[in-house]
Amino acid sequence: MIAGVTPSSSTTSSARRRPTVTPALELAVLAVAVAIGVGSYFSVRSEGGTAALIEPPVVALLLVANLVAGIALMILLGRRIALNRAARSPVGGEGRLHVRLVLLFSLVAAVPALLVTIFASLLFQYGVQFWYSDRARGMFENAASVAQESYRNESDRVGRETMTMAGDLADYLRADPIESKRFAAGLAYQLYLRNLSEALIVQRGQDGELRTRALVNPYDRQLERVVTAPMIDQIEGGAASVVVRSGDRVGVLTRLDYQPHTYLYSARVFDPQLANQLNRGAAVLADYRQLIARARSLQLRFNAALLIVSLLIVGVAVWIALAVADRLVRPVGELVDAARRVEGGDLAARVPETPARDEVGTLANAFNSMTARLETQNTALVTANTQLENRRALIEAVMSGVSAGVISIDSQDRTIRLVNSSAQTLLGLDAPPVGRVLRAVAPELDAMLDEGAREANVQHNVQGEMRTFAARIARDGTGPIITFDDITQQLTDQRRAAWADVARRIAHEIKNPLTPIQLAAERLQRRYGSKIEAGDTTFARLTDTIVRQVGDLRRMVDEFSSFARMPKPVFREEALVDIARQTMFLHEVAHPGIRFVLEHDEPAPTLVCDRRQIGQALTNIVKNAVEAVEAADVSEGAVTMALREGEGRVVIEVADTGVGLPLERDRIVEPYMTTRARGTGLGLAIVKKIVEEHFGTMTFADRAGGGTVVTLSFDASLLAPLAAEDSVPPGAGSTDDDRTIAALTRNRI
Repeated sequence: MIAGVTPSSSTTSSARRRPTVTPALELAVLAVAVAIGVGSYFSVRSEGGTAALIEPPVVALLLVANLVAGIALMILLGRRIALNRAARSPVGGEGRLHVRLVLLFSLVAAVPALLVTIFASLLFQYGVQFWYSDRARGMFENAASVAQESYRNESDRVGRETMTMAGDLADYLRADPIESKRFAAGLAYQLYLRNLSEALIVQRGQDGELRTRALVNPYDRQLERVVTAPMIDQIEGGAASVVVRSGDRVGVLTRLDYQPHTYLYSARVFDPQLANQLNRGAAVLADYRQLIARARSLQLRFNAALLIVSLLIVGVAVWIALAVADRLVRPVGELVDAARRVEGGDLAARVPETPARDEVGTLANAFNSMTARLETQNTALVTANTQLENRRALIEAVMSGVSAGVISIDSQDRTIRLVNSSAQTLLGLDAPPVGRVLRAVAPELDAMLDEGAREANVQHNVQGEMRTFAARIARDGTGPIITFDDITQQLTDQRRAAWADVARRIAHEIKNPLTPIQLAAERLQRRYGSKIEAGDTTFARLTDTIVRQVGDLRRMVDEFSSFARMPKPVFREEALVDIARQTMFLHEVAHPGIRFVLEHDEPAPTLVCDRRQIGQALTNIVKNAVEAVEAADVSEGAVTMALREGEGRVVIEVADTGVGLPLERDRIVEPYMTTRARGTGLGLAIVKKIVEEHFGTMTFADRAGGGTVVTLSFDASLLAPLAAEDSVPPGAGSTDDDRTIAALTRNRI
């Protein structure tokens, strides 16, 4: 027992004695690297000023310290990356193979890079140290100072000569005026005597302008621009003279004792060779001084470049080590990954077959054989599941194809589990409401569940319009299923048919007695009207009332008859502008206080329609517009009819400045619904019926500024095939009365 335990104990103790890299050690190395970097920075800042070169051994020592710290950090970083890759790898483990390869490649690359860096740094620094020595600097500065001294001496001489010449010229001006030839000769003589090249006498006037009084200009320069007001301000401020320098000459400006604010300028032109030497020497010295100022910067940049290149070499080595390690562990990782996929249920998992006949290849072939058999055994189960899924898809397809809405509700919290597209459309929803509570989507249907009813008609608001649904409730094991359909139009048609039957019966029962009543009242007026006393008007008013009320009843009965027995339309191609003119003319004659306007496109639109019915519809609409304008009691009422054609549709728009639409605007087209005391409620109902038989739509809107806009829109492409075979050109099918009215109204509207 002791012999068997001893190897295990020794192995465990050796493993414990093996040094390990902990996060604390990594942080310590990072801190050391940062400290070395900070120390190098302050050492460079304090070493011999900011422009002097640092001693080569010091720079080499700093370079080696930073390079060693950087290499250590990169090795630790590569180790950390290797551990992370091993953790993400299907194999798992501690990633020792990755770590060993990173360490090996890093050391192989770091030692040569370190030696080459030290050698290159010392060689470069000792090679360029001469050019930054005091001896080289003195040579450049002496060469430049000689030229500068010559230039300075010449400037001083020109200044002295100019000031002396100013005194002599002042003596000349006391004897001769400045405009005299004698003074001009004296000025030229002074320039020649003092070895000067050009001269200028300038005077500043009271207005501040500079005026030239005398001039010697052998080089034909614009000397007037040489002397400026700021120069004169310096002399006025107390300066004895002002030096004016340019590339090839030196000039001096000084005061001339002649008149107030008079000044003398003179200059001497240099030898061009001297000027070039002076400029070249100054440029060379400036370049050298700039190079001296950048000496330390260049030294540090070179060594920084060496440091970066060395670290890049080590970094590439670490990257290569990681790539090689990944390549070595990839086959084992693929096998482990495939095994885990099989564990997760993927029986089609396979590992790539390798041509090598090694242990890994044999294991891969055995694994592939095992997964193939498992996949075969699982096929039967998958086939059965597929059949169940197909049945479910068939049910969903059937639900999506039916026109009725179907909603499946959870029995616990009444959330929507399933809904077909028809239900979404009928409820006016933009997105499927799956997962939402039924009460938030359709509270009326939710109320049916509370009441326990199996069938009911419910009212639901769909985007501002009340719709009627015929709903039925069925139940299964999971919850109620609601099916519903929109019967709004069906109920509307039923009500219209019922009202039409009522209208037909009313017309039949009332119309027969109306004629005898009217004839009897008229005969009473003729027979007994002359026998009534002159002051007694009761008989006349009563008989007039009978005749008038009978006329109102007859008109009401006619409207009932028109609504109940609307004749089948006869479609012909008609000119809408003629129908509109006739409609507007009849109302214009009856209501001269209202302005009627007809607008239309050119050419005027035509439409395949029944002329009589369209005329009747427009007459009812204009009649309502006139009554609305009269009810508004405006100073100047107007009714405007516009005919438009475009995109295959013909639009008739009637706008008025009347009282506007009533509050119950959604019901104004229902039969016997009216807002006027004497209205029958059939006018707009007849118009709607005519428009629908012409495959059109009628909409109502508020007019900007007050009033109503009624829009009739017709699909010309649907009406065109309905034209009668014996159709005649537009307007030819109208009667003589129609043509007469059209001729009378052609120039009126």
